[in-house]
Amino acid sequence: MPPITLKNTVGKWIMASAILASAMAFIDGTALNVVLPSLQKDLQATGTDLFWLLNSYLLMLAALILPGGSLGDKLGRKKIFMTGIALFMLGSAASGMAPTVRYLIAFRALQGIGGALLIPGSLSIITASFDKSERGKAIGTWSAITTMVTAGGPILGGALADAGLWRIIFFINVPIGIISLIILWRKVPESRDEESDKSLDYPGVLSIVVGLALLTFGFLKIPVSGFNNWQVYLSLALGTFSLILFIIVEHRSKHPMMPLRLFKNKSFTGANLLTFFLYAALASAMLFLTLNMVQIQGYSQLEAGLTLLPFTILLITISRWSGRLVDQYGPRWFLILGHTVTAVGFLLLSFVKETNGPSAYWTTFFPGILLFGTGMSFTVTPLTTTVMGAVANHYSGTASGVNNAISRIANVFANAIIGALAILFFTGFLNTRMKQSPLNAEDKIQVVSQAAYLGDAKVPANITGVNKIKIARVYKEGFINVYVNVMRICAALGALSALMAFLFIKNIKAVE
Repeated sequence: MPPITLKNTVGKWIMASAILASAMAFIDGTALNVVLPSLQKDLQATGTDLFWLLNSYLLMLAALILPGGSLGDKLGRKKIFMTGIALFMLGSAASGMAPTVRYLIAFRALQGIGGALLIPGSLSIITASFDKSERGKAIGTWSAITTMVTAGGPILGGALADAGLWRIIFFINVPIGIISLIILWRKVPESRDEESDKSLDYPGVLSIVVGLALLTFGFLKIPVSGFNNWQVYLSLALGTFSLILFIIVEHRSKHPMMPLRLFKNKSFTGANLLTFFLYAALASAMLFLTLNMVQIQGYSQLEAGLTLLPFTILLITISRWSGRLVDQYGPRWFLILGHTVTAVGFLLLSFVKETNGPSAYWTTFFPGILLFGTGMSFTVTPLTTTVMGAVANHYSGTASGVNNAISRIANVFANAIIGALAILFFTGFLNTRMKQSPLNAEDKIQVVSQAAYLGDAKVPANITGVNKIKIARVYKEGFINVYVNVMRICAALGALSALMAFLFIKNIKAVE
């Protein structure tokens, strides 16, 4: 077979299948944030339910994406990629038919299992198929076109949610998945690491799933029961122990799903550290930005989706170009400056308080979105290139899995810790304001209990007249206060990611 390039037929089919399958997962993620307000209202979900809805997917993805990447290397990248697409489609269809939020949480976990196989599969196939001279360009093309395809996710999600049809978001994945499966089946050759051992790291999988689940439960339990609760202490302690056990298992295992020797490479370690901080910030910022716009600032969900277009356009415009620059000059300064600009964007967004709605977008939210969008555009391709270039080809699936797992683990911790903090911030604000309120003690308790619903908090039915107007105002001010605090935490995390890039990212030398 002649060398695979972006210009020949096989190369084009490889890119098409990888882009379509990745877009399926990314559309689901970008659209979901926009439809959460409608979903919360229709399914009567609490704020904690929303964080579990996000984390049930992310828990499975974070835990299984590691063996998912190595499975492709061992058993065949095409075979595992196709299995992941099929499972993701099944989970998506089931999510679209979920009758309650509990069922939806369970079906999202099934999506996570599929995603754990398909997400590393796309980059693994690209990395293993293309020569180093074209790899940066291929990854840049994947980043740019995937972003372009998924650009309609928030817009379509917003339009469907405004029409009461948010469930269709999940069904969109089905035709995309079918097309990508047909391309893979008929046009893409199989590839694997023939020297790889076929054993799987079951103890590692079990310890990381248990650890992440217990930590999530513990953090999200805090706003409900307080810090001094035996369930909180026990779940956090056992969760921490399980993650420590995971590291021990990986160190001792003959067939680790996360080979610790990869972290001997300083650039690989730094790339994963900055991934953790950056994606924790991005997950929280995007979630609370959308909730703020829709539930507090008066945007429709379609308008909230449209506000993210500048971010998407910047990614489309800059990603492929930055890929070529990274091939020439290396990733270090792109990562340092990109993360710094992203952090400044989050900080600028934290100064936006109550606005006059969509008409004020260009002078309120837009400057911050423009900045963090620019920063992210100079980050995505250099970061991916750093991770994949720091390891030998036979570790490509594993490296992709590790980095994707780190980004999802970051999202899990962000949803759990920052989600818990958000409810605590809201509760503290309401308690402070209720001390000055003329309401009786029972009414005050009912008002504060709505903190669990965050931006969807509703004035208790027995409070009427002027007091109803005042409490509605307090809820709005309280959520804006939460938003400000969260965005400033995100800015700090973005700055930490820039520091990691400065300290760790050097010239790349692959681990053999």
